[in-house]
Amino acid sequence: MGRKDISKDAVPFKKNDPRINRKGRPKLPDLSEAIAKILADEKDGMTALEAILAALRAKAAKGDVRAAQELLDRGFGKSKQVIDHSIEDNNIQEIKVNIKRK
Repeated sequence: MGRKDISKDAVPFKKNDPRINRKGRPKLPDLSEAIAKILADEKDGMTALEAILAALRAKAAKGDVRAAQELLDRGFGKSKQVIDHSIEDNNIQEIKVNIKRK
């Protein structure tokens, strides 16, 4: 490990080295803005979002549990999971650790 793993051609950065990316990583396009633009497109008097929701509702009405779950989760938030974290066993043992320093 350490310096042995570095190739012989590698040299450390120096002040004003042209290999340094001063501007940083290029910014990604705003994904939420692009999705909002696509979902706002209108066709046959309905936006894409309304058409998707109507199709999802139709599937849920036919008995598709996954579609119903998706609609309910998005509309009302996911239901909370209840986790029982109580201890039923009264046989709890104490562990002692001694650390000796040299």
